[in-house]
Order: sequence, then structure tokens, then C-alpha cells
Amino acid sequence: MTNKKPVIDQQLIRDLASILNETELSEIEVEQDDLRIRVSRQNSAVYAVSGQQPVAAAPAVTAAPGDRTAAAEKPANSVNAVPSPMVGTAYLAPSPDSKPFVEVGQSIKEGQTILIIEAMKTMNQIPAPRSGTVTAVLVEDSQPVEFGEPLVVIE
Repeated sequence: MTNKKPVIDQQLIRDLASILNETELSEIEVEQDDLRIRVSRQNSAVYAVSGQQPVAAAPAVTAAPGDRTAAAEKPANSVNAVPSPMVGTAYLAPSPDSKPFVEVGQSIKEGQTILIIEAMKTMNQIPAPRSGTVTAVLVEDSQPVEFGEPLVVIE
């Protein structure tokens, strides 16, 4: 019995990462025979799966300039990060010409709106779950967000 590992095409991984950046998708997955490759924007990781078992983990995808994923990894793991309650598009201000709801260094109160997430053409105000100081804003204006994705860190 031999343990034959499938060959992972690194150029394919780079191409998939490029497609993510161009289309602003959060994840893309390709499957050929028993090899499945998934590239995800949230954690900038690439996974290769054979059948149902992981067989290799390729190096992390390099974040493109302007992609805050890599820069925000450390604060995103904070227990003080406010997770997204839904999938949608995050907006940091009430309108394109307005000031952001919150900025780094700003003191906020529990219940204060920290951003808006648009989901199914509905604007949902996201309130601060606690009072404190904003130490990081982990998303950009008009960025797609996933359920549970860290949005803002409140210390």
C-alpha cells in the first residue's frame, strides 16, 4: 500500500488567489478528481483535500496591498473582537460623504452603532456589545463580510 500524495499546482493556487482579489469573493474552491483546493480570504489559507482527509497545507496566500486580512490577523484573534452577526456588506459610515461611525482610539458606549451591514437590501445597524475604546477596525468600507468574521476590536 503506497501513500501517494497528489501534486499541488502552486500556479493554480496563485491564480485562484488572484481571482479572489479581482472579484472580492471571500472563498473559492476547485475540485479535480480526488484533489480539492480551497482558497479563503478570511484566514488567507490554502487547503488541499484528498477525498475527505486533508493531505497537505500549502503556504498561506500572500495578501495583496490594501487587503487588511494579513495586517489584521493578530487583533482579529482577540477575545475583544466584535464578530459579524450576519453575512453582508459592511459600511463604516451612514453615507459615503459622512464620518465613520467609529474610529481607532474613540471611546464608545454599549449599544452605540459601530457600523452597518447590508444584507438582502436591508441596512442593519450593528451595536457595540460593550463600552470601551476602539483599538482596531478590521474591515474596510463596502467590504463583504461573513458570519462570525471579526469587525472591530473594543478594549
